[in-house]
Amino acid sequence: MNTAQAKRVLETALLCSTQPVTLRDLRVLFDDALGADTLKVLLEELQLDWAERGLELVSVATGWRFQSRPELRLYLDKLNPEKPPKYTRAVMETLAIIAYRQPVTRGDMEDIRGVTINTQILKQLEDRGWVEVIGHRESVGRPGLYATTRQFLDDLGLASLDQLPLLPSVDTQAAALSSLNTPDEDPAQPSLSLEEALEEVTEVVSVEAIEEVTEESELPNEQKEGPAHE
Repeated sequence: MNTAQAKRVLETALLCSTQPVTLRDLRVLFDDALGADTLKVLLEELQLDWAERGLELVSVATGWRFQSRPELRLYLDKLNPEKPPKYTRAVMETLAIIAYRQPVTRGDMEDIRGVTINTQILKQLEDRGWVEVIGHRESVGRPGLYATTRQFLDDLGLASLDQLPLLPSVDTQAAALSSLNTPDEDPAQPSLSLEEALEEVTEVVSVEAIEEVTEESELPNEQKEGPAHE
């Protein structure tokens, strides 16, 4: 099988998959005849092949997938006018604390936010598949340690936590996360790009803007570790 044929197989498999596909699974397509390094080269070539198209090939936490480009979301949203779920500022701040400080306990989150965290907030984030308990701290009561999940990274279109924007405060972190949209039911319409999210944040996050952040903000779709408080 030559390079062109191999790329065609990869392209077809990824376009037909509703979930990200790992390199291990992609190797199965070729009966393990192609190694991981070779597959990565082919996938990078595919990314270039699709550079001028409406879809882009990206690597996220759980594998590789095709997704619509962020700049086209405005048009695709017209096909699905339903508004995505909204989350309160408390939920967004809790998620930001877990994402940026993980692993953390509920007590850690409450110390950072300065208020008691409602149990419902953590449950909401767990039900969404964004956070989970990954262990327990060896202290009085052995409190659970929360961390974000791989689903959280997938929904943000990130491959690892290292790609989260470096922001100084919980306010700006929460604002960055809230500006990311989640591709709930349609995997072909993944989250807003990190660059676009940060562009929104820099426009909105000033001392005055932080105080005006609306009580309800949009968040993304579906990693595995981190705590949360309200």
